[in-house]
Amino acid sequence: MLSADALLKWKSQIWDYQQRVRENKPPLQVTLFDIAPNNYDADQIDPLLLRLVPMSFYRMPVDSPGEACLYFVIDSAASVVLYVGETCRSNKR
Repeated sequence: MLSADALLKWKSQIWDYQQRVRENKPPLQVTLFDIAPNNYDADQIDPLLLRLVPMSFYRMPVDSPGEACLYFVIDSAASVVLYVGETCRSNKR
């Protein structure tokens, strides 16, 4: 179990790293194959600017098929992305 001091140090290190990435342009992602262009620019997605949804987003009715999605666990008070997850069926996450 993490102590409070260890947790704060961990979050501080994540925050420092994310701030450096925000301030400096990251290297461009390249592709090995000719892929049709997307209708979005992944580099323009800022998890801290997305609409917040409660962690219970996956509690959908049992008969719901769920959706494929990416999700970010954010400490909004500290403006830190703590986790990035993905699922093919949001109701089975």
